[in-house]
Amino acid sequence: MTKMRATAIGFVAVLLWSLLALFTVGSAPTPPLLLNTICFTIGGALGLIWATATGGLSGLKKVPWTTYLFGTLGLFGYHALYFSALRMAPAAEAGLIAYLWPLLIVLMSGLLPGEHLRIGHLIGACLGFAGAAVIIAGGGGAGFQAQHLPGYALALLCALTWSGYSVLSRKLGDTPTSSVAVFCLAAALASGLLHLALEDTVFPDTTLGWVSVLALGLGPVGAAFYVWDIGVKQGDIQILGTSSYAAPLLSTLALVVAGITAPSWGLAIAAFLITGGALIAARASLKA
Repeated sequence: MTKMRATAIGFVAVLLWSLLALFTVGSAPTPPLLLNTICFTIGGALGLIWATATGGLSGLKKVPWTTYLFGTLGLFGYHALYFSALRMAPAAEAGLIAYLWPLLIVLMSGLLPGEHLRIGHLIGACLGFAGAAVIIAGGGGAGFQAQHLPGYALALLCALTWSGYSVLSRKLGDTPTSSVAVFCLAAALASGLLHLALEDTVFPDTTLGWVSVLALGLGPVGAAFYVWDIGVKQGDIQILGTSSYAAPLLSTLALVVAGITAPSWGLAIAAFLITGGALIAARASLKA
């Protein structure tokens, strides 16, 4: 597989993740850990079916347990934080902060062998974080509200978790993509146990809720992991990371079109800063 083809495959995950916020809102009132459990079970089953069809099951025995632990913590941590953030803060604003992860990938990738940070990456990072600051300061439309800060903090931790997972995955290039199925199933088990200990069991109470949960498990919390794994291991990680900023724009647009989020100048400015910063960083990557 060529590097550019792998990058293109990885970008399919970005398109799927642009629907993550919309489906997460639609899945309410299901609590975050229970939502994790259901979605990862679907995503893991999807991976096992794919691995069986392609003959990839045999290779799973050769994967070290430390790799399984790493992958499980990455997937579990990111989505537990994301789902919690969108339950505790406005979806569009929390989603935009969570989508700082592509820019963080570019910055962190500068630590990898053969990769270098340039001034464009740093300028892009400053603009991206300025966009996040606009949101936290109340630029999303409703003004500053202290009760949303925990949700914003979880969204930022979410961005740090996924960017760290994605960059470190580069060092696991020999690990088969089918191993992601095990990550998903282990994350589902961990989420289920924590759900029983910490949450009340509340399933979706409408058809729309169940459709949203199923869509999450098949797409943003399912197929997206497998194509992303191919992209970060075999593609251009800096181009993939920076081009991922199509997701916050598409995600915010989906929420506005669905009537979940009201359009505002503050939200538009934040989206412009975050996405503009990513484009500047992408330009720096393409010049490398």
